[in-house]
Amino acid sequence: MVAENYREVEARVAAACERCGRRREAVTLIAVSKTKPVDMIRELIEIGVKDFGENKPQELKSKTEEIVEPLHWHLIGNLQTNKVKYVVGRACLIHSVSSLHLAEAIQKEAEKKALTCQILVEVNIAGEETKSGIAKEDAAQLIRQMAEFPNLKICGLMAIAPPVEDPEENRVHFRAMRKLKEEIAALDIPGVSMEELSMGMTGDFEVAIEEGATMVRVGTAIFGHREVR
Repeated sequence: MVAENYREVEARVAAACERCGRRREAVTLIAVSKTKPVDMIRELIEIGVKDFGENKPQELKSKTEEIVEPLHWHLIGNLQTNKVKYVVGRACLIHSVSSLHLAEAIQKEAEKKALTCQILVEVNIAGEETKSGIAKEDAAQLIRQMAEFPNLKICGLMAIAPPVEDPEENRVHFRAMRKLKEEIAALDIPGVSMEELSMGMTGDFEVAIEEGATMVRVGTAIFGHREVR
């Protein structure tokens, strides 16, 4: 069932890429496996899926201890500084970095483990009070400061768009994210790559792809509604 759902989402991703003249390889489909059991993840591993997204650092830790296959784990949820130790060295990419304080904690842990940690800067593109993320007008300055940390590699931007009935309503936000990504890339900050744009979820990922997303985070359409914890 989960594998079948994944194939349906994959077909929708491919169709969205075709509509806007992008190569299918330009978009990474991340299966958001938060709260879901390991056997569901294994069903996707069997059909070749490599990219999985987790919200909670401790759940990421336990799943990476149980699943030893070489996968690409993405930390997409809020990260507190005291949980950084569970994530650095386990996640291939941390999507949700939005403060210098958190970046500094990641830098210290990465230095301790003698590795480079890849991150995205989370932007609160719609200015929602309930959402984390840096304001778009402050993003460039924050990235300049983060770029000073030698064990961090800034790979792009991430956003969580507002929940909407009609995905077209979020096109304006996705377009603003692409514009911001291009503006920051044009600054040519040393050590900063603006290759990745992580945006779009189950309800709006096709619009996000049409507006330039390089990563979409899809949970419900693949795994079904998540359990509330």
